[in-house]
Amino acid sequence: MEIRIGIQHSPREIVIESAEKTDELLERLSTAIADGSPVTLVDEKGRTVLVPGAKVAFAELSTEEPRRVGFLG
Repeated sequence: MEIRIGIQHSPREIVIESAEKTDELLERLSTAIADGSPVTLVDEKGRTVLVPGAKVAFAELSTEEPRRVGFLG
């Protein structure tokens, strides 16, 4: 799953590929944003990112779908 997080007052987004379950991650992010507490995310390569919940502008979670090749017609 791809996680895209916008941080307030920052022109760049944080983009992470993660194998975490969507429901669990959404619950953790919601709690962190509500409390203003940090949330820890781990990507598929094992890297850890600490995101301040109080500074999250938006979070987008998307499942990967295979790209279609060819033409419709």
